[in-house]
Amino acid sequence: MGRVSKKSFKRSSRPRAKSMITDCEIQPLLNSELSRTSTADNGCIFKYDSENSDLENNKSPTTQSKANELLYPYYLRSFSLDYDILNRPKFYRKLQPYIPLGDTITNEPYTQNSIITIFAIWNTIMGTSLLAMPWSVERAGLVMGLLLMFVIAALCLYTSNRILRVQVLHGNDTGEVAQLSKKLLGPWAEVIAKLFSFIILLGANIVYWILMSNFLYYSVGYIHDLLFADENTGAFEFNTTNLICPNSAVFINATSNTTRQWTLYERIWDLNTTVPIFLVVIVAPLLNFRSATFFTKFNSLGTLAVLYLFIFVLIKSYSWGINMSAPTLGGFTDYSEFYKNTFPATSGMLTLSMFIHNIIITIMRNNENQKHNGRDLSIAFTLVLLTYLLIGITFYVCFPLAKSCIEDNFLNNFPRTDVFSIIARVFLFFQLLTVYPLISYMLRVQVFAALELSIYPSVLHVIALNCFVIFICILFAIFMPHIGTVIRFSGAICGFVYIYTLPTMLHLASQRRRNLLTFGSVIFHVSISLVGLANLIAQFFV
Repeated sequence: MGRVSKKSFKRSSRPRAKSMITDCEIQPLLNSELSRTSTADNGCIFKYDSENSDLENNKSPTTQSKANELLYPYYLRSFSLDYDILNRPKFYRKLQPYIPLGDTITNEPYTQNSIITIFAIWNTIMGTSLLAMPWSVERAGLVMGLLLMFVIAALCLYTSNRILRVQVLHGNDTGEVAQLSKKLLGPWAEVIAKLFSFIILLGANIVYWILMSNFLYYSVGYIHDLLFADENTGAFEFNTTNLICPNSAVFINATSNTTRQWTLYERIWDLNTTVPIFLVVIVAPLLNFRSATFFTKFNSLGTLAVLYLFIFVLIKSYSWGINMSAPTLGGFTDYSEFYKNTFPATSGMLTLSMFIHNIIITIMRNNENQKHNGRDLSIAFTLVLLTYLLIGITFYVCFPLAKSCIEDNFLNNFPRTDVFSIIARVFLFFQLLTVYPLISYMLRVQVFAALELSIYPSVLHVIALNCFVIFICILFAIFMPHIGTVIRFSGAICGFVYIYTLPTMLHLASQRRRNLLTFGSVIFHVSISLVGLANLIAQFFV
């Protein structure tokens, strides 16, 4: 066949709805640059550049080796869809000196129906912010929390829809937000889009490290209590109604009681000092692989984790009943507030909780009927909103202690003897243990691509980058082990760019090119950007 010309590869000959992505780890914090690569016969991955490169036909037969198997996206794997990875078609590639994360470009089109697309978006957005959702409601108050959930969900839905509309009008079959930004706004916008993708992934690494430290601490503590129980060890209960308030003065004084000597185990195994460091022994060896393909096999754990948390909250809430007021230690009654001045913490956290903008084009590109993209996206965001409402509002309304006791990881409100919370922590620890190497891999390929290096320049390069990232994660886990704070700042900073600013600027630039720009449109979309800026500034005053 020889070479395929650029002209023959236009949109008319290859519909956007039938493009193909595989082996792309779709996570809430995934960068859009990770979606277009191809795998060579020796397991290497090469960047696919749709704008600058002609496609070369690889005439050599593909092998059946594990390194070259086509891997479909994890959100399809989660629903156990069958995809033929052995009789895969030939693929085209263009060699370039660096690589974002590998998936394989093939001739054979692939589409998915609306139901799979909807649940792919739902499964992608859902993340560890579920654990902080009751805390976010407490930060804003019940009514204000409800209002913010609806408003931010609507804004995120609207701006992600703007991205899809601009992609239809000005994008190509493989472009993403960064490419659209370069085309409509200039190279500076592409640099900003990629820079904040780094920040998103680094923030995800930090949150996961804090949570893994927490889950590891309590999991090991459970085993220790089983093997070395003494008079201070409580009895394990399957559905205990006992709760703790870690931020109360009474609990702090009780846990910091100096009359009892700390055991050797307590001195060695401390949540806020030693455990984040011990975690390096488990995680570090998983970060230096050339490819993260192995860890994509466990991504269905994410769906199971959401399901377990949902059932966990429903069971606990049913046993508590509705508690809109609770007695405090001083004898007064603590009523659930409808509004609190700390609501910006909620808006910042919800911004990241609804974040999908940098990969929405990749997901919707494979939708079977492109005319239904807007409808499917709306249904998906509705499901996300309902999930957050069911977990966040249900836990908040039924929580029997003072609402101020709700932690940014609601599992911390349960004693270490509660069996259901133990199961949740062990399960979530292994789930995050498979996700963290993927996020680190994505960060690695982006950093090395920005430096114009190969995906694996050398062992020293990879180890040095991983050490730097782990060092930052350990510092946060020791000195700021609050996922609510990390999530809200990450959401406010990156959301200002990816949710509130880039989509609106792309929309205005598109209208200007088509001579449809109006004064009302400018005012409306600039107002959205100002909302994002106000949300960012407000985080420093909460």
